[in-house]
Amino acid sequence: MRREPVSSSAIRSAGYEHGVLEIEFLNKGRIYQYRNVPPAAYAAFLEAPSKGTFVNKIIKNQYEALRIK
Repeated sequence: MRREPVSSSAIRSAGYEHGVLEIEFLNKGRIYQYRNVPPAAYAAFLEAPSKGTFVNKIIKNQYEALRIK
């Protein structure tokens, strides 16, 4: 999946395709995919003042995760 850089102290890049949100974290370069994420949640992630906090409080608690790297 193609990811774009994001402004964050915790996240290097993110991409979204067909309900899958893919996030590359700065810490150890780990990449996770979160399944069944609606477009509105992705839009909210992009607009969040703290993307790391948004992922920790919203995305990780509501969507299935798969570590791919």
